[in-house]
Formats: sequence, C-alpha cells, structure tokens
Amino acid sequence: MTNATIDVRRADARFLTRTAWLESRHCFSFNTHYDPRNTHHGLLLVSNDDVVQPGTGFSTHPHRDMEIVTWVLDGELEHKDTLGNKGVIYPGLAQRMSAGRGIWHSETNPGKGRDVHFLQMWVLPDTERIDPSYEHLDINAQLAKGGLIPIASGKGHDAAIAIRQKGAALWGGRLKPGESVRLPDAQYLHVYVAKGGATLEGAGALAAGDAVRLTAAGTPTLTADPVAGAEALVWEMTPQSA
Repeated sequence: MTNATIDVRRADARFLTRTAWLESRHCFSFNTHYDPRNTHHGLLLVSNDDVVQPGTGFSTHPHRDMEIVTWVLDGELEHKDTLGNKGVIYPGLAQRMSAGRGIWHSETNPGKGRDVHFLQMWVLPDTERIDPSYEHLDINAQLAKGGLIPIASGKGHDAAIAIRQKGAALWGGRLKPGESVRLPDAQYLHVYVAKGGATLEGAGALAAGDAVRLTAAGTPTLTADPVAGAEALVWEMTPQSA
C-alpha cells in the first residue's frame, strides 16, 4: 500500500533555464538540472513551462520512446517532424507526439511580435519501439463547458488524443471563478496551475506555476480563484512501478 502524501512545489522553486530566446521552468530534473530526488512523479518525467520569443525556438532534434504532449497557453507554436506533419498549435489544440523507435521534430514561434507560452509534458510509453505517430484536435468547445476534460489518455477515456500508456491520462480545465471540480482517484496525481489561481483541498492556495504531487490522496476538490479563475492540468497515473 502507498501512503497518502500531498507535496506542494511552488513556481519559484523550480529549476530555471534562461537563454537569449527561452525561459523554461522545469518541474523535474531536465537537461543540465539534475536532482536524484526529483526525477519524476509516477509516469510523468517532464513538465516544462516554456516561453519562447518570436522567430526562435527548438531546432530539429530527436526523441525516442516517449509520449510527448504539448499544450499552448498563449501565442502559437509551429511543429514540424520527419513524418511530414506540419502545423501550428494554439490554445485549446491538444497535441501528442509518440516518439516510438525514433522521430525528429522542431518547435518554433512563427509569430513576429508575440511570445509563445506553452507546457510540454513527457510520460513513459507502455511499449517501446512502436511506430512514431502524431495527433492533434481542437477541444475549445469542450473546455468552454467547464469542469475537467480528458485531453490525452491511454486509460480508455473518450479523450481528445490517445497516448500509448495504459496507466496515464491528462485532464485539463479552464475553470470559471469559484468553480470546483473533484480530482480523479488515482495512485498518483500531478496538478499544475497554469493560469490564475486555485485552492486544493489538503494543499491550500495555489498560484500560477505552482504544482502539487499527490499519492493515494483520494479525490480532493480543486476550486478556482474567485476572481481570476484557473487553467489547470491534472495527470492521473496508475503505473505498475514508479
């Protein structure tokens, strides 16, 4: 049995990478930032909050055996890959890339005067060396109805996009001021407040950029800030091992 835990990680405590064109804050060890006590939570290995300046971005680079979900908060992000996929990701467009046995891609800000702000999250696949693939779908209409919406899932939800991991699902919500939702009941949850603010039962007040790692915590209530509301992302995970 796993003991119940609630671990709050504040925005200003995350690892920070800053260059001439990028500001990236990492929930877990990433690139040159390494802490053996902070490498993952459940199946979630990467949760980066990136701001990329106009006309710049990540040039073509490889990935392998990883399920990568990208969620844009503001602006636009252009994706290109070696499968021939090309498109612009914008707020409310769920996007998934299964790296499988190997794929190369680039992510750049095509805008001329506006930064792009996005989250990129990586989870381990349940099967290695699959054929690489790509998928996206606009879910703005579903988000507008309120509550938590399944964005990406390998657990059988009627989600916007599918991931090759039977133990993981990503939920998202643009919660109206004061709106409350119950979190899924899972062995591991990772809650990220992307915009606005919220209060999480058992964790207290959360600001934009704050994250909470929950283990065997049941179904606590998340309530959006009464003035600003909240945009929140919640990973639900039941891995065989972690």
